[in-house]
Amino acid sequence: MSAETRQSPARTRVLETATRLFYGEGVHTVGIDRIIAEAGVAKATFYHHFPSKDDLVRAYIVEQSTMQRGLAESLREGSPRQRLEAIFAFMCDFGAGLTFRGCPFVNTAAEYPDPEHPVRKAIEAHRRWNRDLYRDLLTAAGHPDPARTADVLMLIRDGLVVGFDLDDPATVKAAVEEALLRVLGP
Repeated sequence: MSAETRQSPARTRVLETATRLFYGEGVHTVGIDRIIAEAGVAKATFYHHFPSKDDLVRAYIVEQSTMQRGLAESLREGSPRQRLEAIFAFMCDFGAGLTFRGCPFVNTAAEYPDPEHPVRKAIEAHRRWNRDLYRDLLTAAGHPDPARTADVLMLIRDGLVVGFDLDDPATVKAAVEEALLRVLGP
């Protein structure tokens, strides 16, 4: 059984603690000793589940991706276009929240510049899934250019996760809604 599929209570506590700290403070600013202390596990237990910090960061990214995939799956009501709109509406609502600290994938990618690093590969896999989801929904909606439009939706997505962190949420939400209307049509 791999470290990713093992779900011991200690592993869960470490990953939950790391998720809170990585998202709130950044990956490289948070040390292993702090995660171990706040998770209440022994150093040997930590290293049993995560041989290195990079393994923990990769597990964090994989877990975030799994959560987002589950969320997208839960938004199944309506037409494919309505699903796309619901996905972006959810992102806007989440982005406008008080706990929003940007996108865990974008934030972590900024700390791992090597595109061949396993953490970046996990981010790349998530982004590929995200783009494919948009493309598949656009195809199902009968959009004339689903692949190119999925690329445009990824740019809107990337812009909104940065915009909600830096700009007025109401302005960003209005811009996202207008951009979707322009890209998807009336």
